[in-house]
Amino acid sequence: MSIRALVWGENVHEQKNKVVAELYPNGMHSCIAESLNSDAQITATTATLQEPEHGLTESRLAETDVLLWWGHAAHGDVEDAIVERVAERVWGGMGLIVLHSGHFAKIFKRLMGTPCNLTWREAGERERLWLTSRNHPIAAGLPDHFELENEEMYGEPFGIPEPLETVFVSWFQGGEVFRSGVTYKRGAGNVFYFRPGHETYPTYYDENVRTVLRNAVKWAHNPAARIADVNAAPNVPVSEALEPIEERGPRLHHDGEEGYR
Repeated sequence: MSIRALVWGENVHEQKNKVVAELYPNGMHSCIAESLNSDAQITATTATLQEPEHGLTESRLAETDVLLWWGHAAHGDVEDAIVERVAERVWGGMGLIVLHSGHFAKIFKRLMGTPCNLTWREAGERERLWLTSRNHPIAAGLPDHFELENEEMYGEPFGIPEPLETVFVSWFQGGEVFRSGVTYKRGAGNVFYFRPGHETYPTYYDENVRTVLRNAVKWAHNPAARIADVNAAPNVPVSEALEPIEERGPRLHHDGEEGYR
């Protein structure tokens, strides 16, 4: 059975910016999905902000193994209830790949628990991405480094928690460096942030970038996870202990704040 990937696109710049519309006439989300579908192991579909429930209904997410997220201009328009819905799915084992400006998306900040801020410059400068973990599955088939002739610069400090793994670091023509490919585990879900992807440049047509995304979908897929196993803890009281114990002190959960045994 193929991996079911859902590419979520904000789909705002494509409607308002002529340069973006010409680069991605069917939207960045469709370009990414097309690349993923070139791999026989992946079946990719798309959803956008403008759809009912942002295209992220309970039933749609239930059929999603890995969600890819691109957002920028309308982070605040994503409903909080949908963010929580996605977060619960990630905790239950759905993979999440956050792209470029998605570092500021509600879902990424929700899962990181940090501001996720950074420094940036839009000057169309060269970006050189270096592998820092050659044997990582996300790096399969890639050279030791590759270049994007035009990209937006993101620079350190990057306000994220310490990553589980750093797969890529970037150097920019202006001199800055950035942790451009980092992984996390949230509950049973695998999370990958990948930096390149500014809307006015043809980044998602680059073959190395496409290889990264196909590899990342396979890495993020967790077929062993079950949605019922959120954080692998049932969150229920334990009525019987394995060893004899003497109960002492108040039982606040059972008897109320003023109840004592």
